Order: sequence, then C-alpha cells, then structure tokens
Amino acid sequence: MHTPTRDIALLFSARITRLFAYGLVSVVLALYLAATGLSATGIGAILSVTLAGDILVSLWVTLVADRVGRKNMLLLGAALMILAGLVFLLTSNPIWITLAAIIGIVSPSGGEIGPFLSIEQAAISQLVPDHRRTGLFGWYNLAGSFATAGGALSGGWLAQWLQGVGWSALEAYRSIMAGYAVCGVVLMLLFAFLSHKAEVVPVAREAKGAKNTIGLHRSKKMVVKLSSLFALDAFAGGFVVQSMIAWWFHVRYGVDEGLLGTLFFSANLLAGISALLATRIAARIGLLRTMVFTHIPSNILLCLVPLMPNLWLASAVLLLRFSISQMDVPARQSYTMAVVAPDERSAASGITTVARSMGAAASPLLGGLLMAHPLLFSAPFFVAGGLKIVYDLALYRLFQDEHH
Repeated sequence: MHTPTRDIALLFSARITRLFAYGLVSVVLALYLAATGLSATGIGAILSVTLAGDILVSLWVTLVADRVGRKNMLLLGAALMILAGLVFLLTSNPIWITLAAIIGIVSPSGGEIGPFLSIEQAAISQLVPDHRRTGLFGWYNLAGSFATAGGALSGGWLAQWLQGVGWSALEAYRSIMAGYAVCGVVLMLLFAFLSHKAEVVPVAREAKGAKNTIGLHRSKKMVVKLSSLFALDAFAGGFVVQSMIAWWFHVRYGVDEGLLGTLFFSANLLAGISALLATRIAARIGLLRTMVFTHIPSNILLCLVPLMPNLWLASAVLLLRFSISQMDVPARQSYTMAVVAPDERSAASGITTVARSMGAAASPLLGGLLMAHPLLFSAPFFVAGGLKIVYDLALYRLFQDEHH
C-alpha cells in the first residue's frame, strides 16, 4: 500500500540519484569539452545552450505537467538523461553534443536543473502539512548536496584513475557519461513506483475558472516579481557554474581531476549542511532575512577566491563560501510555496524555475568569452559576486514588508 511517506522516500531517492549524476558529470564536463578540441568560447557556448535547452523543457513541463501527470513527466525527464549520456558516450561531434545538451538535462553546475525540481517540490508540498515544508525542503537540499558531493568525488577520481591505467583523457571522460546514463535508468525505476498521491489534487471549479493558461490567478504579480529577481541571481550564478570553476582551478593551478573531485566533494558537503542549518535560522528570523543575510557574505567570499595568492588559500575561501552559499535555497523554495495559493504551486515553482533557467542561459557563454582573454580570466568571479549582491539588496527592498 502506498503512503505519502513512501512517495516522499521515492522522491528523495530520485533526487539523490539525479544529483549524484549531476555531480559525476560537472567536474569533468568542461574538461571533456576541451578534450574534444573546443576553445574556451566554445565550451561557454555549449554550457549556455545546455541551460537554454533547460528553459524549453521546464517551460513545457510547467504548462502540461498537471494535465499529462507528474509521474509521466518525471519518467520522460529520466529518459532524456539516458539519451544525453549515450550521445556524450558515443560521439565527439560538437553538433550532436550540443543537441544532447539542449534536451538532455545535463547540469554544468552540479545543481538541480530541468523539469524535476518544480514537479517534486509541488508534490512534496502536497504530501506534507505546511508547518513541515521548510524543514523537509532543508533535508531535500541536504540530500541533493551530499549526492552532488559524492558524484563529484567519484567522477574526479575515476577519471584520474582511468588515465593512470592507460586510458586517454577523452576515453576517461566518456566513461563518466556512461555512468550518467545508468543513473537515468535508476531514476526511471524509482519514478515508476510513485503513487497517485503525488499527482495534482483537483481544485474547486471556481478556482479553476480563475486561473489563466499558465496556472496562476491571485499570485501573478508576486510570481512575476520573484521570477525577475531569481533570474538575476541565476544569471550571476551562470558565470561560475561548477564546471567552469573546476576548469579555472585546472588552468590556473594545474589541479588534476582527483583533487578537483575532492574539492567539490567537500564544497557540496558544506553546502548541504548549510541548507539544513538554514531551516533553523529561518524559524528564528524569517524566510526572507535568511535568504538575504546569509547570501551577501557568501558572495563577498566568491569575489575573494581569485584574489588569493595560492591554490590552498583559494580553495579555503571557496569552501568557506560554500559553507553558507546554500542557506538561501530551502528558504527561497519554501517562501515561493508559502506566498501562492496551493493550486498555484506547480505553476509558481515551474515559472520561477524557468526564470532562473533563462537568467542562467547566457552567462556561461559570456563567462567563456571573458576567460578566453588572459587579463579577464578571473573576471567571472567578480561579475557573479557583484550581481548576486545586487539581487540580495533588491530582494530585501521589494519584499521586506510582505507577510511571510
């Protein structure tokens, strides 16, 4: 017999599997693209296209998920992951790689992208009472961060070990892509066991009549404001996706794949712990203050990373940044769910996710262009940190008087 607890366990297991896959690929993705002969600009362009494809997938999911069924859309997303992993495994052709990146839900950042997050958040919010939502989102993000950490560690050291036993760099990176496809298969099996309790709950006829084609009624203005700000934050973050940071450390300090995997393993562990701590802070000072007051210091630290004189200090500052960088995430997710009507949650989550994807799509290309110039190689850190601070200040100014 299916229970809400079992559905939540399946959704958590799916997130762990998916984020492990994202972490597995993120450490070696830019290195893999470089091994195929692409320049810094070309790498940035493909990462931007990857995020642009996420816009289309997420937007389509937002419009049709509740009609087609949440379970069906999650299964489709898993199938796209399998397809992407197989294409990356079998070809080095930039055109096919780009097409796979567009539709295949590959995460350059190691973080959540694609159709999964908005559907799962809406389902979890439906399966638990409101007073448990923020805490559960904290554990949800903790599980994802730990899984990303494990994936990053595994991907980095596996790539280095395979090269140590005679594989070429390109062959080693392709083996990581094969692992990505296997994770997609595991996801399909997990989603297949979800019950009808995870599907959208029918609402009253009056509420349905009030909704427009994007699934919102009374919260349209609120969602538009939040989406605009989240897009700015994601645009800033796109300059320093995990794949690009890994490549920056590789070029700047000659760091090998194994050490990169260890660095991002530690970073994502710290990020997961910070996300869990955020739920306690939010209970004391509120969701909005938690989002802003923890985010600004993390962005100052981001700007300091390239100013450090050696690898160890740069790594220490990066890790310190990650130790507080994710405190805003469960607060942001719960805040979005709290300020909209229950029957708007799928749409609100989907629309804000699309906005973040749109914001993030262009910046890896711009970051690649900056990194192609020797004098601007570290500029993405400063651009990202500065823009994120602007986002924090704007968010607080616009919403400090809102009830939350």
